[in-house]
Amino acid sequence: MPDPDQIAADMRAEFLRAWESYRRFAWGHDELKPLSGTYQEFFAPGHPVGLTIVESLDTLYLMALDDELASSVRWIETSLDLDIDARFQVFETVIRLLGGLLAGHLASGDAMLLAKAKELADRLLPAFTRSPTGMPYRFVNLHSGAVDTPANYVAEIGTNLVELGTLSRLTGDDRYLKVAKRAAQTVYERRSALDLVGTTLDVETGGWLDAVSPGPQPPVDSYYESLLDGHRLFGDADLLAWFQTLSSALQRRQWDVVDGRAWYRRVQFQTGTLVDNHESELAAFWAGSLAEAGMPTDARRFLDSYQSVLDRFVLFPEEWDYEDMSVLDPSYQLRPEYADSCLAMFITSGGSEEYRRRAYQLYQAMKAHCRVANGYTIVTDVTRRPMSLGDLTPAYWFSENMKYFYLLFAHAPRFDYKSNCLSTEGKVFLGLRR
Repeated sequence: MPDPDQIAADMRAEFLRAWESYRRFAWGHDELKPLSGTYQEFFAPGHPVGLTIVESLDTLYLMALDDELASSVRWIETSLDLDIDARFQVFETVIRLLGGLLAGHLASGDAMLLAKAKELADRLLPAFTRSPTGMPYRFVNLHSGAVDTPANYVAEIGTNLVELGTLSRLTGDDRYLKVAKRAAQTVYERRSALDLVGTTLDVETGGWLDAVSPGPQPPVDSYYESLLDGHRLFGDADLLAWFQTLSSALQRRQWDVVDGRAWYRRVQFQTGTLVDNHESELAAFWAGSLAEAGMPTDARRFLDSYQSVLDRFVLFPEEWDYEDMSVLDPSYQLRPEYADSCLAMFITSGGSEEYRRRAYQLYQAMKAHCRVANGYTIVTDVTRRPMSLGDLTPAYWFSENMKYFYLLFAHAPRFDYKSNCLSTEGKVFLGLRR
């Protein structure tokens, strides 16, 4: 590899090149479409909320792009109106918009961002408080508070602790943490005798709507991560106990080794019976969580499995069958999970160069196959040569991918490499130096 400082400078330049395209073609809208030079909204058609701007606040801070940070904060202050008569997905709104506003406040100290975060959370609360079980409905109207869709996924029910808990800590209002913890606990209490959970619950009746435990894969994945991060941030012993019970069951019931590679089989959550051997790119985050939970050997083995996929396909397909390595979804959605684990394991290992090398391999592959005139775009098929391209720069590419890459190489003075905690959406809730 080149010198780490040289790599970090290149990453910062690539981020800024794509950011300038976002400013030119999509400023104030949710996501850039770089091939067509247009944009799309993520939550509701016709209702932009500047998702890329809000999500990227702490990344801009860490990269010392202070002029861009200042203009982003100004846009939020003058243009982000949260009184929107449209249904918003609660989970994505929490981890992306609420998380972005809170991380931006922690980075900049701007009180307006905290006030916006509180307003947004108050508009989301009916999803929790109008539910008979305390598990949130999947959608809420930000204007009226109307809720809908009681069938909700475990990850979407239980991944609220970091954001709502941080808001409680910053405002002194414990309502937010209480509803988040109640939702997480309600899922935990519905685990099977094997200490496994399914994927989908009816938040009105509390009953399971399916019987599959996918392990640390969607649509359960970030629930486990949220429990661990909630404990790390708030020192809540309940959250740690729940995480340890559930993660121990995953290792005991679903850990599967094929041809020397470790994966997680999908099973019936009440019986442990095999469902299939499908694996998702989105589960790559779990290696980092295992490392942070004090299981470095299993973390390394799981990351090695994903490294074998990267070596085989150059970029990660969205989903594959690990039994025969057949591709089930050939798209590469510019996902950040592998880089996330590389950063977590770099930190927990005390700075092992191995994790820089792995991340740099992915970064170089991304540059080779996803780089376009106006930034970076998704790939629709990683098995074709040349790879076929889509037309989208997801907001999380700015806020997650490039943050993880940069922090791995930059020796960033605004980040505490010894004491930190990043959310499931890569927002820095502990470790920002001001």
